[in-house]
Amino acid sequence: MKRFNDTNPLVAKRPVLLSISFIAISSMLAACGSGSTSVSSSPSAPPSTAPAASTAPAASTAAATAPKAIVPATVVLNWFAEPEHGGNFAALAKGYYKDAGLDMTLMPGGPQVSSTQIVASGKAQFGMANGDDILVARQEGIPIVAIATSLQKSPQALFYHKDSGVKDFADLNGHKVYVASTASFWQFIKKKYKLDSAQEMKYTGQLVNFVNDKTSLTQGYVTSEPFTLDQQKVEYGTLLNADSGYNIYGGVYFTTEKMIAEHPDQVKAFVEATVKGWDYYKDHSEEINPSIQQKNPDMGLDMMKFSAAKEMDFVFGGDAATKGTGVMTKERWEEVQKQLVDVGVLKTAESIDKVFTTQFLSKK
Repeated sequence: MKRFNDTNPLVAKRPVLLSISFIAISSMLAACGSGSTSVSSSPSAPPSTAPAASTAPAASTAAATAPKAIVPATVVLNWFAEPEHGGNFAALAKGYYKDAGLDMTLMPGGPQVSSTQIVASGKAQFGMANGDDILVARQEGIPIVAIATSLQKSPQALFYHKDSGVKDFADLNGHKVYVASTASFWQFIKKKYKLDSAQEMKYTGQLVNFVNDKTSLTQGYVTSEPFTLDQQKVEYGTLLNADSGYNIYGGVYFTTEKMIAEHPDQVKAFVEATVKGWDYYKDHSEEINPSIQQKNPDMGLDMMKFSAAKEMDFVFGGDAATKGTGVMTKERWEEVQKQLVDVGVLKTAESIDKVFTTQFLSKK
């Protein structure tokens, strides 16, 4: 499922740009370790005439200085470059991916980009998607597995006008709601709050309809829509989707079952470097944001500063505060899975142990 269905509000501020280019995958390093083999390590080599004590340090030094093999890897982001990918950009800028043995490419997402399909096809090793998207993808037979999350809860929300009479989700009946009809959170909210007379309107990614209709609501993200609405001097209120009880993980990192089985070392390297990147971005977002803007010139640094500040509690709050950045729990996954079954988005509930794993996260 594309993120456009969840809808990132940045599209409301700028046109879609599919020509954004990211750092290209550099060539793999030439055969590593060629200078690290010693005569004494080869069974066919003639006996050395030098004393054993003199050859041992040389072999040890060669092994210590042998370069680490660098493996090309790609992560498909869930939208165009933005602060919600701050940990990835920090890991790239500070060399954490390279130190972990990965020549990493950050591939942009967008309304026509399916990260789950690209990763499943083997064209990329890692991807980002919301937690409910991963559950739906698995139902569709796509063998992906969540390995860490960037956001402990999603910043998805519904925005309303302050004078519209809306105070809670139950007040949406009788109002126009600009929302993607396929968005799983909307299916949950409609059923839970019995919104039989809420007028569902097609969400286009633009704010103009919402701004012009003082009785309407629109979906968006609290990490960016408020910036635009404040600039337009719109008085608004916010209903965070997570407060409805639909508390999914946002910006979840995933890979394939095959990748985990065949290259667990690369998966671990990716997770550890990405977590390290997020921990760096926490206190150095303004240092990293210019590199994000290079890949998304239409998003100003002032908006990036706003978004980074707003997302910090989503990244480092909740379970992350005590269990570490990127952590996920079985209870949370099972709860969302049950909710999706209840509203008919999922037909059955498979073993949640197949959906996610925390084996690659460092334990606190």
